[in-house]
Formats: sequence, C-alpha cells, structure tokens
Amino acid sequence: MWQYILRRTGQAMVVIILVTFLTFLLLHNLPGGAARSALGLDATPAQIDAYNEQMGYDKPFLIQYMMYLGRLASGDLGFSFQQNQPVADLIVQRLPKTMLLSFLAAFVALVVSIPLGAIQAVTRGKVPDYFVTAVALFAYATPLFFLGMLLIVLFSQTTSLLPPQAPQGFGLGEILADWPGLILPVATLAIATLAAYTRYVRSSMIDNLQENYIRTAKAKGLSGGRVVVRHALRNSLFPVISLLGMYIPALFSGALVVEQLFNYPGMGLMFWQATQTRDFPILLATTTIVALATVIGSLLADFAYAVADPRVRLSGDS
Repeated sequence: MWQYILRRTGQAMVVIILVTFLTFLLLHNLPGGAARSALGLDATPAQIDAYNEQMGYDKPFLIQYMMYLGRLASGDLGFSFQQNQPVADLIVQRLPKTMLLSFLAAFVALVVSIPLGAIQAVTRGKVPDYFVTAVALFAYATPLFFLGMLLIVLFSQTTSLLPPQAPQGFGLGEILADWPGLILPVATLAIATLAAYTRYVRSSMIDNLQENYIRTAKAKGLSGGRVVVRHALRNSLFPVISLLGMYIPALFSGALVVEQLFNYPGMGLMFWQATQTRDFPILLATTTIVALATVIGSLLADFAYAVADPRVRLSGDS
C-alpha cells in the first residue's frame, strides 16, 4: 500500500516539475518579457533593466527557475503589478468561487448522467438508448460558448426566468445568496461534461451486464431492478471515479469560458483577463495551480478506485 502511494506521489512530483518548467519557459520567452508586461509600453530601457535586476530576470534561465521554485515552495506566487496585489491573495479570493462552480457542475452532471447511462445500458438498441445517445452527442459537440449563449437567449432574453449574469460578490456567501444567477453557469458547464459521463456509464454497465455474476444473481431469483442497481450499476461506477480525477483540466478550461461568458468572478475570468494584459505572475501561478489540482485529482481517483474495487492490487508490483 505505502509503496503504491509513494510511487504515485513521486510520479506526481515529476509531472508538476515538468509542467512548471515548461510553463516558465514559454512565458519567459513571450515578446517583450515580463518586465514590459508589468511596466507597460512606455517603460524606458533603464526602467526595464532595473525591474529585471530587482526580480532576478537578468540571471541565467535555470537560476531564475530555481529561484521561482524556491518562492513557490514558500507560498510566494509573485506580485501582480496589473492588479497591484500579491497573486496569492487574488487566488485566495478567486479559487473558492471556481471550485464552487466546478463542483456544482460535476455534481449535477453525475446525478443526471448515472441514471441516463443505466437506462441506455438496460434499453440497449432501443428507442430510449438512441434518443439519449443523440442528445448526449449533440451536447458534447456543441461549443461551450455557443451553448451558454443559447441558454442565455432562452432563459434570460426570451422568457426572463433567470438572470443572464452570474452572481457578483467577494465571498462564497454572497455568491450563494444570489443562487438563481448560478443556474445558467452551472447548467452550461454540467451539460458540457454530461455526455462523457453518460457514455462511460453506459459502456461500463453493458460490459458488467454480460458478466457471469449477473447471470448468477438472476438465477438466484433476484428482481431485475435489484440486479441492475445493486450489482451492475455499482460495479459500473468504477471507471467514472477515475474519470472524475482526469476531468479537472476540462472543468477548469470549461470554467474559463463560462466565467468569461457570464462574468463570474473566478479563476477562469482572472486567467482570461491576465492573458489580455499579459500578467506574467498570474498566468504562471494559475497554470501551476491547475497542474497541481490535476495531479492531486488523479491521485485521489487512483486511491478511491483502489478502495472501491478490491480487485485492484496496491502492492509494490501493481
């Protein structure tokens, strides 16, 4: 067990270091560099040289990267001159809002996709299966920004049932207080991930329905509903556990589009604005946090899968 955990953790650390290195390299080579983006187009060469010396950007690249890792290990994510705030403070303000949006969307997607996938598996090759497949593929193929605009037109402009803008507020309490404004952003992000979850549940459940233990359960006289729910569906959820951990990047990229579309004050909107202003510290810190969240999500998914499925071996040879 511990060998498995240590090996997975070591692999995760290597991935994080590679991601931070590549991100630091790409942003370091942006035209104009970090100094120009921080000081503006009117900065003089003397000001740029002074800024580079102060921030250590005049040193060799590897030394700059090691300095960045040292600051990162101490919790220093840099200072945004565009926002005039430490990046860590901005992330503390924005990250909980994006997590709220992503978790709500993932929860809604799971609650809807699991029964839909089960219905598809049970009615394989019949009208309900074809109908749900068509709807899921349509949702999967629809661009996220177009889906969001479509929902705004239908529910805000045509019927005026829901506000077109997401809740605005400093804390989660203010965001949740205006819960009607969360419905369209959450629905947009949930629909985008719904199709993938549905197809995974359907495929996994079809495979489980053909297993010998299902035939044995039916031979014992168990009802069809009990066999489907208690045996086939339960074992069909293992791939979804792994999918949840790997879908963190997709949730963040989707949240970036959704937050910009609905003006939701989260990490995605901050990242979008940072790309417009070339805010080097915010771009670097956000990419690092997303990479860290992805690796942690993958680790948690592996551990949860191992706990849920006793067939998974956690020995050093697994």
